[in-house]
Amino acid sequence: MATTSFSRPERLAATAGAHRPSSPGGTLMIAIRYTLVTTVLVGFVYPLAVTAIAGLTMRDKANGSLITRNGQVIGSALIGQGFSSPRYFHSRPSAAGNGWDAANSGGSNLGPASQALVSRIDNDVAAWHMQDPHAPGPVPIGLVTTSASGLDPDISPAGAFYQVPMVAAARHLPESTVRALVESHIQGRDLGFLGEPRVNVLELNLALDDLRAEK
Repeated sequence: MATTSFSRPERLAATAGAHRPSSPGGTLMIAIRYTLVTTVLVGFVYPLAVTAIAGLTMRDKANGSLITRNGQVIGSALIGQGFSSPRYFHSRPSAAGNGWDAANSGGSNLGPASQALVSRIDNDVAAWHMQDPHAPGPVPIGLVTTSASGLDPDISPAGAFYQVPMVAAARHLPESTVRALVESHIQGRDLGFLGEPRVNVLELNLALDDLRAEK
């Protein structure tokens, strides 16, 4: 049987040829193909798949949890908005843009040692006492401090109950009626242990309008 043998230098040359680095042009083509494949998968296929799954399993949330009234979109359950009339419950203060601006979400970034923050809170507390002189106790801290996003749609139950006398007086409703409405809109902790109990301000105000009991 014929055999083929290589000397050591020949074997080294053959091995070096098998593992010779790709040319610059070949490396460039590999990079281009990799970029195209990942762009299609991550930039198109994955977002479309996630959007389709969300649309099938949680259509309302996928569309922004929009709230409509008489065929008109009036807000979202996920984004806070400002209320200034005493006929409505007020949201937390907002430092997002000019206030509750979804395009400029953010907080004030003022720390507890900031005199500007202290002055603003003092002014907000004084404004609450003027607007709602019959409210019980001190102003809840959540009604005079902004959230990190500036778009918090919720207030604490304490913040809602504090405003009951103001709203009841403005709407000529018994305080017990308004208080019961607040109690019915308190949402518990997520999964029973995440976060804190809360009240969605927009949903509570819409329920107020639905009472249709104003004199």
